[in-house]
Amino acid sequence: MTEILAAHGVSRRFRATLAVDRVDFSLGAGARHAVIGPNGAGKSTLLNLLTGSLRPNTGQIRIGGRDVTRRSPSKRARLGLARTFQTPAVFDSLSTLDNMLAAAWRGNRARTREARLGLDAIGLGAHTGHLAGALSHGQRRLLEIAMALAGNPRALLLDEPAAGLGDTDLDRLVSCLHGLPEGIAVLLVEHNQDVVTAIAHRVTVLHQGRILATGTPEEIKNHPEVANIYLGKEAMTPNAAT
Repeated sequence: MTEILAAHGVSRRFRATLAVDRVDFSLGAGARHAVIGPNGAGKSTLLNLLTGSLRPNTGQIRIGGRDVTRRSPSKRARLGLARTFQTPAVFDSLSTLDNMLAAAWRGNRARTREARLGLDAIGLGAHTGHLAGALSHGQRRLLEIAMALAGNPRALLLDEPAAGLGDTDLDRLVSCLHGLPEGIAVLLVEHNQDVVTAIAHRVTVLHQGRILATGTPEEIKNHPEVANIYLGKEAMTPNAAT
């Protein structure tokens, strides 16, 4: 397995709270990996450590085998790391097409055709001239994913992409994620278990900053500690808070 993104012994403390505690984690090319856990488990902190928004107190983060622990988010992006946010980060005053061109930070003018194809692929081809601020929440979510892909990343990190989506938009999201290039490593932080089960090949459960379990969605669903302690015996039911 070609290592795309890895964390080794990574910890992050906020005063008296150890938000992430000695986490070891890696993604290979083509991975479809979900991170779940109850609120406060450390999921968002881990994502921010991987992308460079936060720096760990201990441990190392690597992209393609290169130590990036002290590198900025922009430098990590140039090494092939892209992410989305819980609230879609798009430029409301720009058209969908211009959002795509702004995201493709290398050779924007030459990428116009690719940008249009990217919008077509996520079902926004009819909205190229529309302002992003006029799109629905679900459309903005899909646009943000397309923008993240515009730079041809090696790894895509998604922070709760299903948040706030209705059934129709959820179907579009799952279809979009199924259509991602096979070689891209995908890390999905998500509460919606239907989306996790539909997308992820592997699932890691965090609790109190530590990894409780890693396995297939079916193995995690039937894991006794996950079901009895961390999911309040809800046993990975659809939309259970994780």
